[in-house]
Amino acid sequence: MERLLEVMRRLRAPDGCPWDKAQTHQSLRPYLLEEAAEAVDAIGRGNPQEMAEELGDVLLQVAFHSVIAEQAGSFSYPEVEQHIVDKLIRRHPHVFGDVKADTPEAVTANWNAIKAAEGKPAQPICDQVPRSLGALARAAEIQKKLGTSFSSKADLVESIQQGQIAEALWKLVAWCRQEKLNPEILLREYCEQICLQAAKNP
Repeated sequence: MERLLEVMRRLRAPDGCPWDKAQTHQSLRPYLLEEAAEAVDAIGRGNPQEMAEELGDVLLQVAFHSVIAEQAGSFSYPEVEQHIVDKLIRRHPHVFGDVKADTPEAVTANWNAIKAAEGKPAQPICDQVPRSLGALARAAEIQKKLGTSFSSKADLVESIQQGQIAEALWKLVAWCRQEKLNPEILLREYCEQICLQAAKNP
């Protein structure tokens, strides 16, 4: 990681790369989203070499933002690292402490309780879910927080028949969650199937 930070500092130096020097936290936002999405795609394809490359691109974004902040005097990479290390230890007392949590459900409940007790200002539910998430992924997270459940297939069909497409999509997300499926991943995988078929039959 230190080598990566050194490379980024060199690129951002006065005699470095004009493009890299011009970037800001704001200008890099689409690249962070894009690199994260490409890493998800690589994981879906299951190619270890591709995964390693794409995860490196995600790590580059962490280094890029860290060096920009370092130069501005706002924060540094060691702070980024320390925040996540502290958080992981604090939220895993069943590993680093003496709390008992023998199932994934118990771990999740404990994680949520610790998170709630950390004293962060309360936010409206919709502000707790990043707006930059894909719409299906964001809907699923909002539904989880709201406790939304799937009503019925008849109710879904009724929304479709009435032309309430956005409402029907919301209900489809709830159906996916009921079936323990991730709607964002499900549609991504289906898109890949369609693209493969299209490539075979141009």
